[in-house]
Amino acid sequence: MKRRRIAAWLSAFLLLTHAALAQEADLPSLDEFFDSGTLIIETGDLGCFKFDIHIATTYEQQRRGLMFVREMDDFAGMLFIYTRSDVHSMWMKNTYIPLDILFVKADGQVSSIAANTEPLSLTSVSSRERVRYVLELNAGMSARLGIDQDSRLILTQTN
Repeated sequence: MKRRRIAAWLSAFLLLTHAALAQEADLPSLDEFFDSGTLIIETGDLGCFKFDIHIATTYEQQRRGLMFVREMDDFAGMLFIYTRSDVHSMWMKNTYIPLDILFVKADGQVSSIAANTEPLSLTSVSSRERVRYVLELNAGMSARLGIDQDSRLILTQTN
């Protein structure tokens, strides 16, 4: 009986893994699917930091996000731009790298940060208040650069 359960679990795991890999293979690259831009994060006393970002504005782009990305340059990220401020939630489904998720108000002020989120987690991570933007960076970048609620985002260029 125990062997049957293990065999059934293993079969289900392999099926899901195969489905995820097939889905990943069918996706266009980030550069093909998203616009890109440059973002400056202005911190309190530590200065300004420039990030090259992909920009997610459509529902399809926001749904995909950084799914299936295996690595990201230190000063890279993804900016989700919503049409209106609201309590926005993110999850890490099919996201293989840990992220810092910054929730940002309409004026560019950082509202809150979910640091070091767990890869592949289905747990929802939500903003604490109404925000207009969500920025995903490599895990640890917020602490490393002193990014906190006194920080501000400035979108400087889009392609």
